[in-house]
Amino acid sequence: MQAVVDMGPQAQHYHSDALAVYQALVYAPGKYTAHLDKSETYSVEGDNAELRQYLARLARRSRCFSRCIEALRRAVRLFVYCWNQRQLKKQAHPHYAAHVIEFVPPQC
Repeated sequence: MQAVVDMGPQAQHYHSDALAVYQALVYAPGKYTAHLDKSETYSVEGDNAELRQYLARLARRSRCFSRCIEALRRAVRLFVYCWNQRQLKKQAHPHYAAHVIEFVPPQC
């Protein structure tokens, strides 16, 4: 597991559940905090679930995958744009349904 942490991008703060393997790792230069509850991880897991729902290439156990990392970056960037536009519309008009597909720019 230490090799996986070392290969990943560095962060200032690392949060996880209290599993022993995570507590034994070195998270230099960031700080590591173990949580018995989901207070720092639930929103990240929710965002990951949304990405897996809307982008088949990120779904678990899927045959759809990106061979090109740039294609994956573009797909995620487009999704984030559409998702943010949807959230803004939902804030302005909470009683109207808004689907992510409605916010895909015409040139896509």
